[in-house]
Amino acid sequence: MGFQLNEQGFDALLSELSREYVIYAPKCFAGGNTFTDVDCIRYGTVKCVRDIVFDRKSDYSFKEAFLPVSETLFYFTEGETREADAPRKKGAVIFLRSCDLHAVKRLDEMYLNNGPEDFYYRRLRENTKFILMGCSQSFENCFCVDMDSSRSDNYSLSVDRKGDYYYVDCRDESLHALLKNNAAGELAVEPEYVRENKVHVHIPDNLSIQAAKSTIWDEYDSRCIACGRCNFVCPTCTCFTMQDLFYSENGKAGERRRVHASCMVDGFTDVAGGGSCRRKNGERMRFKVLHKVYDFKQRNGYHMCVGCGRCDDVCPEYISFSNCVNRLGDAMEEVEKHEK
Repeated sequence: MGFQLNEQGFDALLSELSREYVIYAPKCFAGGNTFTDVDCIRYGTVKCVRDIVFDRKSDYSFKEAFLPVSETLFYFTEGETREADAPRKKGAVIFLRSCDLHAVKRLDEMYLNNGPEDFYYRRLRENTKFILMGCSQSFENCFCVDMDSSRSDNYSLSVDRKGDYYYVDCRDESLHALLKNNAAGELAVEPEYVRENKVHVHIPDNLSIQAAKSTIWDEYDSRCIACGRCNFVCPTCTCFTMQDLFYSENGKAGERRRVHASCMVDGFTDVAGGGSCRRKNGERMRFKVLHKVYDFKQRNGYHMCVGCGRCDDVCPEYISFSNCVNRLGDAMEEVEKHEK
């Protein structure tokens, strides 16, 4: 069932939702971007629909609102441990694009199905509702169509802004009455979606782990500066590290935190004895690219990358992930010729 809401009706809807949920959506933060005095679109709490940015892609994904950058898992003393409370006392409602909604499926796979279920993720996931923001046109560097993530129907609500009205599709029966009470009218609503991107990617049919042997990765030893920005804006990256914060000098009282991390930065793959699994930046780029478009699909049947293009947007060295993917065909040709 779909509904037409004016601004007052949508604000009333948000006000009702805020009783049980913290509402997150893309917002404009003045002067908070990579360059001084450039605005940043990132996630924050909203109270009215005018706070939400509909016409620009967020520079950071929904993940920073959904999963805490730093989360205390438990507290410990010399004699006992105590599980930490959930980081949010309320549930969460998150506005996000179709590509990001597809990213939720990837996060679910990693945290819930990739070995034992992650309790801390589960308790956040169960108390979160997602509102799909329709995309009437493609944004810069997006390649969601080729990654099959431009459309989604796995949402509680969808919303499209057209003129002075907001058109909402409801798939969550618990919200139906709330919408009906605040709507200006009822009608059939289908979320807008992108049908064509300017950027295209082609993943070769013969792609295999042999692509790791190619020399194309060597150039990134010097081009990539291992800043990790691509990982931190990515909606599907799940790397984290553990940090213990000690309250006492003997280290027997404190807390353990899970903190977002990056496979591209120095130290992430360090191992005991002074070794490192991927010391060169090109090796890290190789791992990231093949993880996003090869080995994850081998295990789960679909690609990890959702084509949001944020990694291209944020890279200070203008390294294009989509271009890296499009070079995989050359990588396979190089390896096959060498083996002959």
